[in-house]
Amino acid sequence: MIKILIADDHAIVRAGLKQIVSQEKDIIAAAEAADASELMNLLKQDTYDIVILDINMPGKSGLEALKDIRSEYPDLPVLILSMYNEDQYGLRAIKAGASGYLKKGSAPEELVTAVRRIVSGGKYISQYLAEKMADSLQEKRNLLPHERLSDREYQVMCLIASGKSVDEIAGILTISAHTIYSYRSRILEKLHMKTNVELTQYALQNKLIEI
Repeated sequence: MIKILIADDHAIVRAGLKQIVSQEKDIIAAAEAADASELMNLLKQDTYDIVILDINMPGKSGLEALKDIRSEYPDLPVLILSMYNEDQYGLRAIKAGASGYLKKGSAPEELVTAVRRIVSGGKYISQYLAEKMADSLQEKRNLLPHERLSDREYQVMCLIASGKSVDEIAGILTISAHTIYSYRSRILEKLHMKTNVELTQYALQNKLIEI
């Protein structure tokens, strides 16, 4: 029996995932978590065959949680299931140690296929993402400006570029508005920009946000 731990802050998403896997005789959604803290506590209490992890969660992001899992449970595979396209987070997730990346709009059978492949020791990524990974491994490849940002800085940049206010971002990430302003200053400095408009234009040009 394949035991899955689902980590997503939306109860309706967790319910949908449980409904999908319930159709399979050899797969069970054994536990669910609404944030990274709950996720790590559950991992201490039981063993699982795979974690299905969302990127955008309150408090620690999914990418930060992924790094914690890789540190404490290096053999536990993680499938990132996200609303974001591969250009936004796919490469970062794989580099951080995810075994696969899948968009939430994917067909239910694709999720099941991804789970089975990953639990069997494989990876589940698209051809497009595989090509992006190959490009990133070229020694002479110059990093794009946004690729030099930390995962949290990158997340804040995408939210700003999507039109979210500082207070809205603070609420989404459950951190203070003051901290968001600090992140914004560092992001603008690293990208050699001065305004949110420049950030948004850059994000659109590099397909980091969807219109």
